[in-house]
Amino acid sequence: MRRLLSFHALLVYLFLYLPILVIVALSFNESRRGVHFTGFTLKWYQGLFQDPRVLEYFLNTLTVALVSTLVSTVLGTLLALGLVRYRFPGKGFLRYLLYVPVVMPDVVMGISLLLLFAFSRELLGFPRLSLLTVILGHITFQVAFVTLVVRSRLLLLDPALEEAARDLGARGFQTFFHVTLPLAWPGVAAGALLALTLSLDDFVVTFFTAGPGATTLPLYIYSSVKLGVSPKVHALSTLIIGLSAFFLALGYALTRRKV
Repeated sequence: MRRLLSFHALLVYLFLYLPILVIVALSFNESRRGVHFTGFTLKWYQGLFQDPRVLEYFLNTLTVALVSTLVSTVLGTLLALGLVRYRFPGKGFLRYLLYVPVVMPDVVMGISLLLLFAFSRELLGFPRLSLLTVILGHITFQVAFVTLVVRSRLLLLDPALEEAARDLGARGFQTFFHVTLPLAWPGVAAGALLALTLSLDDFVVTFFTAGPGATTLPLYIYSSVKLGVSPKVHALSTLIIGLSAFFLALGYALTRRKV
C-alpha cells in the first residue's frame, strides 16, 4: 500500500511539474522551432535583455508588483491586527468575507473591476485604464492573502507581551512598532512575498484592467504565443518561474520561523 501511494504521489508531481521542466529545458534549446533538442545555448536569454520592449514590460511588471505589494501589505497587516486584537460588530462576517477574493474566479474579479472602472470613468471621468488601474486591481486580491497570512501569525503571539508593554508605559504606536510588529514580522514578510508572487504571475485581472502602455510580462507572453511559441518566450517564462519559486520559498521559510 505504501509503495502504491508513493507511486501515485510521483505521478501527481510529474503531472504538475513536467510541463514546467519542459519549458525550462526548451529555453536552452538551440533550435528555434520544435521540441527536438539540438544543442545548449543562452542566446535566447541574451536576446531578451537586448529587447527594449521586454525591458519596458519588465519595468511595468515590477512597478505594479512593488507598489501593489507595499499597499496591500500595509492594509492587510492593519486589517489582520484589527481582526485579532479588537472586537467590533460584524467581525465574524468580515473575517469570512476575506475568503471571497481567494475563492472567486479570476475572470469574475477581472470583469467586475473592469465594470467598476468603466462606471467610475463614466461618472467621474476617472480613472482611465492604465498602470494605476492594474495596481488597484492587484491590491483588491492581494489584501486578502496578506491578511490571512499575517492573521495566522498574530494568533500565535501571546497577548500578554503587549499587555506587559502597556503596563510599562508604552503607548499604542510604541507597542505596535516595538513589540507586535517585530514578533509578527515573519508573517508580514511572508504575506508580502506571497502578494508579490501573485502580482508577478497574474494575467487575468491584468488583462481586464490594463490600458495602452500598461503591458506586463504575462500579457506579452500571451500575445507572443498567439504568433507562435518561440524559445524567447520559453526563456521569459523560465525567468518568471524562477522569480516566483524564489519568493515562494523565501516566504515559506519565513513562516516556518518560530517566535
